[in-house]
Amino acid sequence: MKSALTRLKPRLRHPDHYQVVQSLKAAAAAIIAWALTGWWLAAPMALMAPWAAVALVQGTVYRSVRTAVQLVLMISTGTLLAAAAAALTGNTMIAMVIVLPLTALLGNVAPVGGQGLYASTTALFVLAYGSYSGPAVGHRLLETLVGAAVGVAVNAVVLPPVHSHHVGGLAAALPRDSARLLRDIAEGLEDYDTPRAQQWHQSAKDLLAALSELYVGRGWDSESFRLNPGHRLRRWTPAPSTDWDPVWARVANRLLALTLTLWEAASEDRGLPRPPVSALDELGRVLSAAAEACEACRSIMVDGAGDGEGQDRRNAALAEAFRALAAVKDQLNGRGPDAGAALGSLVADCQALLDDLTPNEGDAGVLQPRG
Repeated sequence: MKSALTRLKPRLRHPDHYQVVQSLKAAAAAIIAWALTGWWLAAPMALMAPWAAVALVQGTVYRSVRTAVQLVLMISTGTLLAAAAAALTGNTMIAMVIVLPLTALLGNVAPVGGQGLYASTTALFVLAYGSYSGPAVGHRLLETLVGAAVGVAVNAVVLPPVHSHHVGGLAAALPRDSARLLRDIAEGLEDYDTPRAQQWHQSAKDLLAALSELYVGRGWDSESFRLNPGHRLRRWTPAPSTDWDPVWARVANRLLALTLTLWEAASEDRGLPRPPVSALDELGRVLSAAAEACEACRSIMVDGAGDGEGQDRRNAALAEAFRALAAVKDQLNGRGPDAGAALGSLVADCQALLDDLTPNEGDAGVLQPRG
C-alpha cells in the first residue's frame, strides 16, 4: 500500500513544488553532512553522515525529529553490538552469526518503524569493514549524530513542510465531486442503463475513498505544525473545518445507497422494477437541486461562514429540492409493492441526503453543518 504522504502528492513523473523542494533539501543535507565529516573532521567512514541526513529530510519537522531519535538508537545499537561481538570472538564470521539475529530481531520488535533496518545494516558495515576499534566506533557514532543534526536542521530551517494547501484541496473536492455526480445522475435518469448505473455507483465509492484521503491529509496537516519553527513565516491557507467532514461522509454514503438502488433497478437479474419515467423526472429535479446545494456548500466552506450569497444559494437550492421531493412522494400512492419498493428506497435516500445538507435550526447568520 502506498504511504500516506505518497497518496497526498502527485506521482513522481509529475513532481510538484513540494517534491522538488524536499528532494533538493535532502541532497543539500547530504552534501553538508559529507563536507562536515569527510572534509572538515576527516572521518574514516564519512558515509554514515550523509546517509543519515538524507533519511531525515521527512515530510514534517516532527517526523524528522522522531525518526532521528529512532535512527540514532538503531545505528548506535548495531555499531556497539557488532564491535562487542568482534572484540570477543576475534572472527568476523562468528561475530555476524551472533550479531545479525539479534539486530534483526531488535529491528522487528522495537517501536521504531522502518528505522529498525539500520541496526542490522550498520552491524554489517562495522564487521565487513573491520572498523570496530574504540576510535572507529566513536567516529561512527559521531558521524551519525552529525548527519542526523544536519538532516533535521535543514528540514526545519529551509522551507519547513506544511500540508494545509493539500488538505484544503482534498476537502474542497468532496462537495465539488458530489455535485458533479448528482448532476450526472439527474441528467441521465430517464434513459440510464446498467453500465451507467454501475459507473455512478463506482463514483460514489470514489467519494468515500477521497474522504479517507482527507482524514489522512488532516493528520499530516496537524503534524506539520508540531516542532515547526517556520510555520508562522510561511504563507498557508487554513483547511475547511473538520465539522464538515461528517457531512460529506453521510452524503457519500447516501449516494452509495442511491446509486446501488438505481443499479439494481436497471439490472435484469434483479426483480426490482424501474420507477416510472414521471417519477424519475421529478427525482432528476431533486438531484439537480441537491447538486446546486453541494456547490453552495463548497463556496461556504472555502469562503467562510460570512458568505451570505452562498447561504442564500444553498437555501434556495434546498427549497427547490424539497418541493420536487414532495412531488415524487405523491407518486408513491397507488403503486404496487414491487413498483413502490425502488421508488420508496430512492425517496428515502433523497430525503436523508437533503436533511444532511440542511443547516441545524437556530443557526441563523452562521451556516453550520448538521453534527
